[in-house]
Amino acid sequence: MLDFTDQVIVVTGAGSPKGIGRVIAKTFAKQGGTVIIADINQSGVDETVQIIQDEGGKAEGILLDVTSKESVENMVARVMQRYGRIDVLINNAGISQKVTVAEMTLDDMKRIFNVNMFGLFLCTQACMKPMISAGYGRIVNLSSVSAKRGGGIFGGAHYSASKAGVLAFSKNLSREICKYGITINCVCPGLINTEIWKSLPQEQAQKIIDGIPVGRPGETQEVADTIVFLASKEASYITGEEIDINGGQHMD
Repeated sequence: MLDFTDQVIVVTGAGSPKGIGRVIAKTFAKQGGTVIIADINQSGVDETVQIIQDEGGKAEGILLDVTSKESVENMVARVMQRYGRIDVLINNAGISQKVTVAEMTLDDMKRIFNVNMFGLFLCTQACMKPMISAGYGRIVNLSSVSAKRGGGIFGGAHYSASKAGVLAFSKNLSREICKYGITINCVCPGLINTEIWKSLPQEQAQKIIDGIPVGRPGETQEVADTIVFLASKEASYITGEEIDINGGQHMD
């Protein structure tokens, strides 16, 4: 068991019941951490907080628009005022869109990058300030197998490009902030058993499964467990890394 007692963990995009964020937040809470559920969906935030508290964990919800610098800074200020620390940041918030480049608009491109890349930048920049002051921190960013293999699962080229940007940004930043006791790593999930996967036509789903050596989609808990390890004190010598979680679908 990895111990996050007395640590404060911010998880963006943890209000949605459809993705990975809620499971990530629940896993940190089970390890003793105080989890900040930061999402633009108020009802989703409230629901996630209630689930964690019902299971005996500690959580607080904060409405957050990752694309707004003011919203991000207000979130950090609120956390610092209440708890006086931010030990871990999980940049999970993200959006996708299935569209070809021929049909893509500039607004489509901007919308994807505003959340997946620029929102991640704003949250990272704001949260790493108290981490630097404390001389300790863990940042884990959600990228995607699409960033490494050029799509082919979900989303368009703008999604793949934004997630590739996350990888390069994280590696560069790791060189800047490791001297402050802060590590920053990425996870690159492949096909994961979420609502998006369940909505695929059976023929299309089987075709994807045929390309995965382990023969199944991954589970959200498997992604969460990897993230929690990277955010632990035990992972202190891992930084600037990208961890593939795809059942062998893509191997570097």
